[in-house]
Amino acid sequence: MGLGDKISNKAEDLKGQGKETAGKATGNEQLEAEGKGDQASAKVKDAVESVKDAGKKLKDGLTS
Repeated sequence: MGLGDKISNKAEDLKGQGKETAGKATGNEQLEAEGKGDQASAKVKDAVESVKDAGKKLKDGLTS
């Protein structure tokens, strides 16, 4: 995973945490749900990037 991807995913996660917290504080269930969705999206993106990295390492190991 590239550094840019890591930063982008972390930023999305932090944005989601902020939305969730603000939603809870104001009683805005929609904002809270958006925040949880942003966090879940960031986690999925991290998982996809990890699988890509593992595949690349496997490919590199087989061709070496």
